[in-house]
Amino acid sequence: MVMVRYEIVEHDGGWAYKVGNALSETFRSHDAALKAATAAAARQTLAGATDGIVYQDENGQWHEELADGRDRPATKVVDQP
Repeated sequence: MVMVRYEIVEHDGGWAYKVGNALSETFRSHDAALKAATAAAARQTLAGATDGIVYQDENGQWHEELADGRDRPATKVVDQP
């Protein structure tokens, strides 16, 4: 099973959460960033609709797949102030 890690980090004079190389918006406090990361992580585990998706990979190739809305990753919020 895929594990998606949400990490709380200092960012742009405040705090944000980071997933891979992507950063969230900046929050004024560590607690606000932690609360937002926890909520986002919880939403990501919810089942959705099965639907077709189209995406481009890092080599510029396009792919079409059927994404199973029940196949959700596990999530983890890492808090290291």
